[in-house]
Amino acid sequence: MKTQTYVNKIFLSFILTLSSLFAFSQENNNSSIAPAFTSEQFPVFPNCENLQSKKLENCFYKEVQDFVFHNFEVPQHLKQSDYKGEVKVLFEVDEKGEFKVIYVNAADELLVQESKRVFGKFPKVKPSTYNGQPTYSKYTITINIPLKSADQIAEEALAAAQILKPLEKPMTELDSIVYKKYNNPEFESHLNIPFSHSYYAQFDGAMNQVGSNNHTASKPYKYAEVSKYYNLKAVNESLQKKTSGWLGRKFWNENLVQIQGEDYWLALNPILDLQMGKASDIDPSTYVNTRALNFRGGLGKQINFTTTIFESQGRFAGYFNDYAESIKPSGGNPAIVPGIGIAKRFKTDAYDFPLAEANITYAPSKFFDLQLGYGRNFIGDGYRSLIESDGANPYPYFKINTNFWKIKYTNTYMWLKDVRPDVTVERTYATKFMANHYLSWNVSNKLNLGFFESVVWADTNNRGFDVNFVNPIIFYRTVEFTSSSKSGNALLAITSKYKWNNQVNLYGQLLIDEFSFGDVKAGDNSWKNKIGYQIGAKYFNAFKVKDLLLQVEYNHVRPYVYSHSVPLTNYAHNNQSMGHQWGGNFEELVAIGRYHTGRYYADAKFTVGTRGLDFDTAEDSFNYGGNIYKDYDEKRPYDKGVKVGQGNKTSIFIADIQAGYLINPMTNLKFFGSFIYRNFDPTQETATTFKQSTTWFTIGLRSDIFNWYFDY
Repeated sequence: MKTQTYVNKIFLSFILTLSSLFAFSQENNNSSIAPAFTSEQFPVFPNCENLQSKKLENCFYKEVQDFVFHNFEVPQHLKQSDYKGEVKVLFEVDEKGEFKVIYVNAADELLVQESKRVFGKFPKVKPSTYNGQPTYSKYTITINIPLKSADQIAEEALAAAQILKPLEKPMTELDSIVYKKYNNPEFESHLNIPFSHSYYAQFDGAMNQVGSNNHTASKPYKYAEVSKYYNLKAVNESLQKKTSGWLGRKFWNENLVQIQGEDYWLALNPILDLQMGKASDIDPSTYVNTRALNFRGGLGKQINFTTTIFESQGRFAGYFNDYAESIKPSGGNPAIVPGIGIAKRFKTDAYDFPLAEANITYAPSKFFDLQLGYGRNFIGDGYRSLIESDGANPYPYFKINTNFWKIKYTNTYMWLKDVRPDVTVERTYATKFMANHYLSWNVSNKLNLGFFESVVWADTNNRGFDVNFVNPIIFYRTVEFTSSSKSGNALLAITSKYKWNNQVNLYGQLLIDEFSFGDVKAGDNSWKNKIGYQIGAKYFNAFKVKDLLLQVEYNHVRPYVYSHSVPLTNYAHNNQSMGHQWGGNFEELVAIGRYHTGRYYADAKFTVGTRGLDFDTAEDSFNYGGNIYKDYDEKRPYDKGVKVGQGNKTSIFIADIQAGYLINPMTNLKFFGSFIYRNFDPTQETATTFKQSTTWFTIGLRSDIFNWYFDY
């Protein structure tokens, strides 16, 4: 218990130190009191009426210091020992003008109690005002023992100034730094909005109004993009809870640390993902224990940055654990947690999976922004993307966004890894690269078309990052051919969106991995016709229910899509597809409903699918086109008559229902409960593919700042 108390004191001391570090320094202020942030007008004691600006400020300091001097009683045992020291008090004057102690740091518990007693006696004053409205303000005071009045402090400071008169003019750079009241500047910045399907659904309807000249397929969005169509700041203000005290505001409404000055802002937040659950296909309980720290900010209007460092341990439902271990890397680690990264063993049956994400954006003009990051990207208007998904582990990338007229052109260059034993040399994973072009064109008020191309190449023959693919406007298929078709893997795609009206949007994707027009014309379902397509629809404010979104989506991907004759250059990273998470050889129907009101939300998703898996038995070791890490030129059972579902045809049904309450909108921290039902039914059971029915209940606290997919 004593240890815990000590830890609490250390933590609170840290918070007090932060407040003091970011305190506003006053010129020529000899008082030992400093405000934790500025306000337009200081609180007003009766003796300070009719004073303004600096005089009002000095009067406030003097009144507080003298009240403490006249009312503070030093404990008797400290008087007897001639105790000399300091008591630091962090306090606020709330919107009603009442003094409240936030924290006291003192060497003796009686000094802490005495400080609280004295501040409890302070008379009610006129509160601080900002833009003419009453507001709270925070201050720190250092109480010196023996006690001193404000006049004594001023006299001592004057005497010291005379004795230690500086030979040169003192520096005032730190004292002249200006701090402003934090007004959520991130909502108008070029910072990326963390991509969560559930959160993006809240402003999806506003972004898809008929006649709007924006481009919704390339994600994540920037705050500045969304704020043009959806007032993020006003929505945030509408969610604010009326709380008193520092802890209440930080828990319900604000960043833990938030600073705003002239042309810069900074915010620091803890990030949590704490879950407990029970799944029917594993005996021990499931859990996730994630602690993270997010730091973000902006310098001027052109530079924004964010970084998040996660430390996590967890155990999942049996089917998810099995999949994580089936894609494990070489080198002895037991699993790769899909969407997160390589996992170490934690205890005997759980995983330890650290993660880091970062992004810095530079927007030199209204036409361009440049991003350097470590994370994930997504292209599409649906729940899934066939061409660039966020289901794989994070990776380093460089992105260029160009906006003009009715065009948005996105170039993304990525550094990926192949972690299979086949390509691992001296414990070093193989490196490969991906370059993507995506041009989005608003053809009319209702129609959008997008054109996508991608090429993947490996770091073979010391090729490194091939400058042939750096050109942002070149046709990759041509470069791939001139470099040797075996040295790269190119994909093409077309996307579309049609705004039927402000309530209904239709969208789609057509992916062409390899395509033979002659074989298509022959109508014999050649294996070379490696195509996939998506069609979907969204219904905003469905049935005139505000903030109800309904969505239906069908995805169809033929065998051998995303794979290559050289598996190293397949369309994947860390044993996971960079397109649809299921790889190739499947069809899928997804129905989604999302609703939110105030801080409450509910999501429901139902998935029905068919996958064609390999048998991988001694009797049948053919490659049926579902495993994108197999060479499509080896053990291919058919050249013609190739259809989705060939091989070990497996039916999948997944129901995923979640509901909860938003605790803090600044970190998207939610209290939630979820239920997942999964039925996996292959035609033939093998050692690695077998019938499985899973129910998985979970409850927890989660900062919803990225999509975590459990529908495998």
